[in-house]
Amino acid sequence: MTSDLDIFVGNTTLIDEEVYQLWLDGHSVAEAVARRLRGDVLAGTGASVAVLQSDTMDHYRTFHMLERLLHAPPKLVQQLLFQIPPSRQAMLVERYYTFDEAFAREVLGKKLSKGTKKDLDDISAKTGVSLKSCRRQFDNFKRVFKAVEELRGPLADNIQHLFLLSDGLARDYAAVVFFANSRFETGKRRLQFLSFGDLAACAQSMMQHWTQGALAPEAAEPDGDLPRMFLQDLKELKVLVADKDLLDLHKSLVCTALRGKISVYAEMEANFKNLSRALVNIASKLTHAKDVRDFFIDLVEKFVEPCRSDRWSGADVRLFLAQYTAAARGLDGFRHQALWERYMAAVSACLLRMYHD
Repeated sequence: MTSDLDIFVGNTTLIDEEVYQLWLDGHSVAEAVARRLRGDVLAGTGASVAVLQSDTMDHYRTFHMLERLLHAPPKLVQQLLFQIPPSRQAMLVERYYTFDEAFAREVLGKKLSKGTKKDLDDISAKTGVSLKSCRRQFDNFKRVFKAVEELRGPLADNIQHLFLLSDGLARDYAAVVFFANSRFETGKRRLQFLSFGDLAACAQSMMQHWTQGALAPEAAEPDGDLPRMFLQDLKELKVLVADKDLLDLHKSLVCTALRGKISVYAEMEANFKNLSRALVNIASKLTHAKDVRDFFIDLVEKFVEPCRSDRWSGADVRLFLAQYTAAARGLDGFRHQALWERYMAAVSACLLRMYHD
């Protein structure tokens, strides 16, 4: 009796980036071989399809063995079984944790639980991302969330330290964790024009200006939490619209500063009080969990859509928000300027990112 045995002997572990991406995308060995053939990978090599299949299977076995180490990237760096240069280790980790933005947009704000995982079939069909890849990406989100949810300090820094990700990818994961923690509503129809990038940028602005971890690295609260004391303090801003004299003076200061500089001056002047009440009321209600969840819905419904209806340009919105924030400094008796600017810094950044078709 005879038998065929494929043997690979070597020192440095060879990583084919194309095959690695096919594995990450959830393709079977047969599908990967077919795709490599379509890419004319055998041209000029003299190798057979059987050799290509054997090579692909060998790579897949290596990736499966590496996967447990990729779940905790520092272990990949410390282990001695696989001789992989540091630059290749970084590539393996970065690609393993890279995610499809279409997939991330669908799960953003949802609880990273078994219930959401059951919906991955539908998400796969909707986004065109393979089910196997959806499961890997979801498990990555959940793994990162579990690892950092109780840690103090800046969320992105913690993620980068524990998972060895690039700055940009760590910030994106921080946004995913932040949304999962606060359970912001992102699935409503009126929010569908917002991309993952839009919402991630908003999350990063909110963490930068609102959370304790960003303001004080040794803070007692995790960076992914919105500080209760800060949210409670925001109620003090109600005076800007509750006091008629303050509201009128605020309007006068903004209108004086923007006359001749904004293309929708008449509309802005007519709607100033409605827009101001909307922005201040959103702040004053953030002590309630439901209002936190509805934060982005409120911004779209009460500011973005009215401004769109009046045909404000992005430049108009930028000028208005800058002057609206700054004008509060000229209000006699308003003693919450630092709180106001901290609140408006994040809200302005969110609105400017969200104000598009």
